[in-house]
Amino acid sequence: MRVPFRLIGGVLVATLLTQVTACGSIFYPDRRGQIDGKIDPAIAALDAVGLLFYIIPGLIAFAVDFASGAIYYAPGEHAQVAPEKLKEAIGADGKVDTRKLQTILETELGRSFPLDDPRLIQHKGSTQQLALLGLQPAA
Repeated sequence: MRVPFRLIGGVLVATLLTQVTACGSIFYPDRRGQIDGKIDPAIAALDAVGLLFYIIPGLIAFAVDFASGAIYYAPGEHAQVAPEKLKEAIGADGKVDTRKLQTILETELGRSFPLDDPRLIQHKGSTQQLALLGLQPAA
């Protein structure tokens, strides 16, 4: 049973293309050319998936993203919101208004988060965490 040469060539080309390109270079081509910065954990995780398909593709993905600078967040881009801005979402009774929180996150991060999803798991904070943020616990 002979395998056609085109099929073998197509698989070989696809394999080489996946090894030469990396996730950061594909998803964020505008980030190329950076020297350093904060590493984007989503891109690092996607590059790490390449380690599951033998070691070489994963190492090449990391090398390409680090060499091109596409693994770093763009200057001025961050995935954090200042605690002072989050104070607006906390009501007088100490409860978080999810609609206000959602609008703050959308304006600060530029992404929408489904905070009204029933699968969302909410964790309660402690009074020490509130004190670190400069908030007074209301009980």
